[in-house]
Amino acid sequence: MSRQALRQGAREAAGAPAAVLAAGYLGFGALAAGHDVSLPLALAMTAAIWALPAQLILVEMHSLGAAFVAVVVTVVLSSARFFPMTLMLLPLMKAERHRGWHYYAAAQLLSLTGWTMAVARFPQLPQAVRLYWFYGFTFVCIGTSALATGAGYLVAEALTPLARTGLVFMAPMYYLLILSGAVRERIAALSLACGAVAGPLLHLVAPQWSVLLAGLVGGSLAYALVRARVHG
Repeated sequence: MSRQALRQGAREAAGAPAAVLAAGYLGFGALAAGHDVSLPLALAMTAAIWALPAQLILVEMHSLGAAFVAVVVTVVLSSARFFPMTLMLLPLMKAERHRGWHYYAAAQLLSLTGWTMAVARFPQLPQAVRLYWFYGFTFVCIGTSALATGAGYLVAEALTPLARTGLVFMAPMYYLLILSGAVRERIAALSLACGAVAGPLLHLVAPQWSVLLAGLVGGSLAYALVRARVHG
């Protein structure tokens, strides 16, 4: 049963998730080469950090000669979103057959792709095998991303700067499609809708803070609307 779940996760990752990640990391590899980051370092970023926004920040700050402490703090803060995602997802994997270290390993492997797909697939999987499905899915995604990073680095000269950036930003659009398709609760649908409306409006007022504010305002507004409906 566990091997079957592992293979199932790997098969599901080998389709659209791996293709979109490959496109994004192809762009990352090309950007890394354009900023004079060595190939081993670019591959290490993908394998160790495993978060495309944080990797882009690291490359940009490295090229600007930022202080080491500033780079570390900025990259850590950019990945703070994984903390609530981990708190939400890991209890859904918990089973008596798993030892504690499995959960620490799964937390380190968590990404937005894995989280969104797991949220969509876990309801159809027995809880005892969900962790194995997650392992299979994530290992294929990381392996594909590492290969794409190397390929992007090697073909960097053949890509224009616009093409590199365009490939990188394919991933956020894919995440939005996954989240939209996986929405089953009213508050989640309202949060996406409110955030989608608030984002562009807040960008006009505070461009540098618009993403953070859109999440805060959109989520809070959705919660208030659902609460008012329940108690009304």
